[in-house]
Amino acid sequence: MIWNETIECMDREELKELQSKRLIDTVNRIYHNVPFYRKKMQELSIYPEDISGIDDLSKLPFTTKQDLRDNYPFGIFAVPMSEIIRVHASSGTTGKPTVVGYTRRDISMWAEVVARSMSAAGVSKNDFIQIAYGYGLFTGGLGLHYGSENLGATVLPISGGNTQKQIQLMCDFKTSVLACTPSYALYLAEALEESKISLDDINLRVGIFGAEPWTENMRKEIEKKLGLKAIDIYGLSEIMGPGVACECEFQAGLHVNEDHFIPEIVDPLTLKTLSRGNVGELVFTTVTKEGMPLLRYRTRDLTSLNYEKCNCGRTLVRMNKCTGRSDDMLIIRGVNVFPSQIESVLLELSETKPHYLLIVDRINNLDVLEVWVEVEGQFFSDKISMLEQLSKKIKHKIESTLGIGVSIKLVEPKTIERTEGKSKRVIDKRKI
Repeated sequence: MIWNETIECMDREELKELQSKRLIDTVNRIYHNVPFYRKKMQELSIYPEDISGIDDLSKLPFTTKQDLRDNYPFGIFAVPMSEIIRVHASSGTTGKPTVVGYTRRDISMWAEVVARSMSAAGVSKNDFIQIAYGYGLFTGGLGLHYGSENLGATVLPISGGNTQKQIQLMCDFKTSVLACTPSYALYLAEALEESKISLDDINLRVGIFGAEPWTENMRKEIEKKLGLKAIDIYGLSEIMGPGVACECEFQAGLHVNEDHFIPEIVDPLTLKTLSRGNVGELVFTTVTKEGMPLLRYRTRDLTSLNYEKCNCGRTLVRMNKCTGRSDDMLIIRGVNVFPSQIESVLLELSETKPHYLLIVDRINNLDVLEVWVEVEGQFFSDKISMLEQLSKKIKHKIESTLGIGVSIKLVEPKTIERTEGKSKRVIDKRKI
């Protein structure tokens, strides 16, 4: 099903004209309303009149997550706060979040692209959608929520967790569409099996899964265990949230809503634009956002773009599944985690040494994080209560910073391997 055939099946040359017009308007607004961008453009001797279309995109400066942190909280907003009706945020390496602001029109546009995505996945107004993404500062829950309502579907805003209640309502309400992380979908599948609930007892037919990397094998496992078609959706808070791109029913790449978000692929080292078909870092320029438009935002995701017309009839470019990231960020249960966040917490504590190790694993189809922390030898004498109290203290501080649950293992000095070069801070068993 195609939600907006005029746009989604538009001739590529017509789409280029639309993108060019919107890019010119965006550059003008940004230059005059955002001092950060005005300074960056002037440093490159680039001015609004130098941009005549998307062929000039490479002239514009890049934007990074660090730029957003450096301008915390509202320094990159392009409108007065009186026009911002919602704020979302994601975690950052120093504990400060990256903040995104939305105008009323931004929220409406977001609902539009998510409705497109849901429709591409085969969802309609006749569906009952159970949204098990987290609601709050994370964009997943509310992003899917507004888009599903815009589609006309019935929404159950259950959020994440509370698995037994999820199962009960899934059965009682005859949920037909499940939206959550792929790892939680598998967890739900196992919980259903343990509860002796068969596929005949549920009504699922489509799953909208994203917010973390997942393989084709994981897709097959989800589809087999839940009896549905598993659709990959892509988004990031800085650009908009879920709905930047999504697979159609052919599952042959994620259609980018490029009338709103112009994608590029660049070499992550040289930052030179790569020719079509090459794998590189995905970069987005927003051309309709009012609250916080971004120029050439480096996502750090590695992928390639396919400009061939899809069998579904859409002409929108398709991005292939991301093969990895160009930085060291971990995605655990849909949450961005940086080793430096944990380092920052540990450096604030006098009882701990500046040596730690993050062990990431997937147990029962859920990502788990164990943090090994070196502490002074005195804690390992006979004072078990001291060890337990310190462990609880560290656990609380790290969980407050990351926003996810972790387990703590306190180890004696010199337990964690030292190296002369860059320290190995992460063991990701999900990749082994």
